[in-house]
Amino acid sequence: MESTRKPESVFTPETLATQLFQHWRIPITATFKVAFSAGMDSHVLLHALTGLRQLYPISLSALYIDHGLQPQSMAWGEHGAVVCRNLSVPYSVHRVAITAIPRYGLEAAARRARYGQLAKLLNVGEFLLTAHHQDDQAETILLQMLRGAGVPGLAAMPPRAPFGHGELLRPLLGYSRASLHAYARRHALNWVEDPSNQDLRWRRNYVRKEILPRIEQHWPDAPQVLARAAMHASDALELLDEVAVADLADSRHTTHDRYPQTLSVAAVNRLTPARQRNLLRYWLRIQNYLVPGTQQLDELLRQISTESRSRHARIQWGGGEVWRYRDRLVAVPRLPQPDASMDVPWNMTETLRLPSVGRLHIESSCGSGVSRQRLSAIGLRVRLRQGGEYLRLPGRVHHHALKKLLQNAGVPPWERSRLPLFYANDELVAVADRWVSADYAARPDEPALRIVWEPSFGLENSP
Repeated sequence: MESTRKPESVFTPETLATQLFQHWRIPITATFKVAFSAGMDSHVLLHALTGLRQLYPISLSALYIDHGLQPQSMAWGEHGAVVCRNLSVPYSVHRVAITAIPRYGLEAAARRARYGQLAKLLNVGEFLLTAHHQDDQAETILLQMLRGAGVPGLAAMPPRAPFGHGELLRPLLGYSRASLHAYARRHALNWVEDPSNQDLRWRRNYVRKEILPRIEQHWPDAPQVLARAAMHASDALELLDEVAVADLADSRHTTHDRYPQTLSVAAVNRLTPARQRNLLRYWLRIQNYLVPGTQQLDELLRQISTESRSRHARIQWGGGEVWRYRDRLVAVPRLPQPDASMDVPWNMTETLRLPSVGRLHIESSCGSGVSRQRLSAIGLRVRLRQGGEYLRLPGRVHHHALKKLLQNAGVPPWERSRLPLFYANDELVAVADRWVSADYAARPDEPALRIVWEPSFGLENSP
């Protein structure tokens, strides 16, 4: 016997107010910023919020993010301006460039660009509202299941989460697309339709148009049930995260300025395999990395469970790299190799940014760094290691092989090919911000220039 669909939850401004101010206890003086696409869902959300302004002293504005993926995107932005003007809602358009498509894929790269821009627009204590609804949640869960996702993926989209300097709210997750469509028709709303939503080459569209309707023929309540399953997964994720937080505290390696989220290999190896995987997934997630697949995680655990001769190893995936070096596990972005033949002049008066190497600048000092006087008439050139470099350190008689200095200092292998070397008249003056040649080092009381190197690994997600 086939089941019947339960009555739809009717969406109104009053039910929205109950969700926001009673269930979530959002202050009635809150600042709400709506991610507004000019489509039906976000139009419904924005319209309902304008109804709340008559009862609550909220601050409301709309943000349109233009990816430029569709030729109509500018026209949609102009339509959004008309809608917001009619609703007396402040409105702004923000254009973003989509990068890292080979790394994440177009859909994920666009989402990262969109949310990255939205996070920048959210001030302390403000709330970003998106119009994701119950059917979106059901589609997300099915897609995650078909990807073989773990508990974080099955938890899908949380109704409420920290975001930027404020919070992200999804107050429509309890309502179906049909319920929102009924609201839109009831209020004669005028929205735009994205033609790409009909393109079945996109997996989400295929699930929406082909898979979910067939499931609902036999399980009419499928979207509600899947959304409930996401809530159960969210509860399980909370428990797993609590375990991971405790394991992370016990597994942290000595704090390093460049790599504050470093794990001890020995500590990780003391955990059971399930807790190892849970810890590594959590550790990568809090650093904003896409979590690698099961095979890659298992390969990493295999590599750290045995002591290799070189004592370093790594795994790579679309989102980054995890290196084991000695007793440390470090996650770094996956970057292109720098141009080994690089030879760049630097006047030391301006910040220099080098692709896949990092950012260089100078700080004035006294007695620490390169002698200002000895470099006053000589320009520096920045190169990379070629092999066979030697350096004589202050207070030493003999020259030392740079390779040996790097090994003794524990400079990790992922930095070595990117270390900027500074030359004057083909003489090696300094190695990154680590060593200065005895011939160019400042005396204890002498004005000096201290080189500061910020590696690309730490700059990948910075402004």
